[in-house]
Amino acid sequence: MAIFINVKPSVENFDTVCRYYKSNVLKTNKNVKRKASLSKYGMQKQKNAVSDIVPAVLFTGALILVSIAASLSSMENADIQEHSIEQISESDTLPVSDPPEEPITGPEQQPGCKGTIVFVIDDAGHSLPELEAFLDFPGPLTIAVLPGLPHSAEAARRIRAAEKELFLHQPMEAIGGQHPGPGAIYAGMNTEDILAILHQNISEIGPVAGMNNHQGSKITADREIMETILAFCREQEIPFLDSKTTHVSAVPAAAKNLGIAIGERNFFIDNNQDYNSMQSVINEGLEIAAARGSVIMIGHVWSLELAPLLINLYQDLIDQGYVFAAASDLINNPAAKVH
Repeated sequence: MAIFINVKPSVENFDTVCRYYKSNVLKTNKNVKRKASLSKYGMQKQKNAVSDIVPAVLFTGALILVSIAASLSSMENADIQEHSIEQISESDTLPVSDPPEEPITGPEQQPGCKGTIVFVIDDAGHSLPELEAFLDFPGPLTIAVLPGLPHSAEAARRIRAAEKELFLHQPMEAIGGQHPGPGAIYAGMNTEDILAILHQNISEIGPVAGMNNHQGSKITADREIMETILAFCREQEIPFLDSKTTHVSAVPAAAKNLGIAIGERNFFIDNNQDYNSMQSVINEGLEIAAARGSVIMIGHVWSLELAPLLINLYQDLIDQGYVFAAASDLINNPAAKVH
């Protein structure tokens, strides 16, 4: 438990002490010398006067020490506060989370609802056994399928059969040059080529309830290309979820120009696939949901411990007052019923 003395150290406090010392202690000392010279009893009177000075000197010294100590304490507290601000600033740049500045818009919450949770599972289409574990999740779940893979079409069929929400996980070019996979959109493509790719990918795994980007830090930063993609989504009547793989995403500006709503990822759950690490990230997401109304958290089918973690947490989160929604409900329909 910390105890603080409410002393405001300042130059004014120190000057006050000095003035007190000059006007009282030095004046008294001067009077002592004069009295000592006036009579043969001067020595005795000087002793009495000195005894009067001692309490004043001690009191003055105590004030000076308190003032100095309070000044040092204030400097130390300022250093601690500055260090804390630097830590917060650094944590905001971590790729695991990117909470938006504005409150999150979500489904209308029922009385007693603590917050709405959306889980999105990316990269389906590589492995059917990995996918199956997520199909057992008891609540609403959005699963995004990559196009052009050996199991893309079958993964999409199984997701719909399990009554989970299906998104197209649209591959897009990244700044780092990583290969995004089949059916990708690259910088330099014209509008006709982009639309042809989108139609082809939808025809392979559709119908879909929405779209989000796979990689895409280069494409999502390009406003012109994103307006083409978002216009396609508007035509197909499906929402777009920005996975926020870059901090300079042009998706919000493109969406505003087109007058459409989008979703934005708040957390990547499985940058570290350790069970406890993923649970820690989810706990951060729950704080966002409780504070702002809802949260969107993205994981991946290849995280072996993620499906068991989500299934284990589901009932406990329901009991705590959280509700679950599919991504499209969160983006498109603020009045949608949540589960």
